[in-house]
Amino acid sequence: MMTNLFSIFDPSTNIFNLSLNWMSTLIGLMIIPYSFWIIPNRQFILWNFILNKLHNEFKTLLGPNSFNGSTFIFISLFSFILFNNFLGLFPYIFTSTSHLTISLSMSLTLWLSFMIYGWIFNAQHMFTHMIPQGTPSILMPFMVLIETISNIIRPGTLAVRLTANMIAGHLLLTLLSSTGNNMSFFMLFILIFMQILLLVLESAVAIIQSYVIAILSTLYSSEVN
Repeated sequence: MMTNLFSIFDPSTNIFNLSLNWMSTLIGLMIIPYSFWIIPNRQFILWNFILNKLHNEFKTLLGPNSFNGSTFIFISLFSFILFNNFLGLFPYIFTSTSHLTISLSMSLTLWLSFMIYGWIFNAQHMFTHMIPQGTPSILMPFMVLIETISNIIRPGTLAVRLTANMIAGHLLLTLLSSTGNNMSFFMLFILIFMQILLLVLESAVAIIQSYVIAILSTLYSSEVN
């Protein structure tokens, strides 16, 4: 019996006290071998087109001073989040991106990497970035404090943004589906139609959130160069 509405997000399936719901994160790996086909299918051609567009966009955001191949980090991040977001829309598949364990691990690792690299190899740029150009002298201490706080909370905002958007849609779908037992035949058709519309909306959210996380990570990376 479900004791709490949020317990639907708990990784409760286990064998020998090992949580198996986190295995859903690895299901996306089964989609990757399409790239090894001799004759690429339409799905691979479409996916390759999307990755090329993302590569060009990330390369523009990172600027000319970026390392060769650095865009592939953010393309991999986009692909990983997108696969897990979509897998969570299937019935009985655990949504790993709705947990801070996954989202905070990714955002915190990337943010720490950017900060360590920036402060070790480009400390002067990091100091000048704290004070926007044209700031009055009397406001400089406050601007340093504000920029420092906004920099520290970046991994948290990235993680919470992804987690909250994934939980909100799934929670709404669960709430609507739980009311179906007491509805009439006509209202049941309306409920199914609303659920289909919500699934379409959730599919769009899954794409948008993976794109937003990848873009913001790219922008944070470009600031340390």
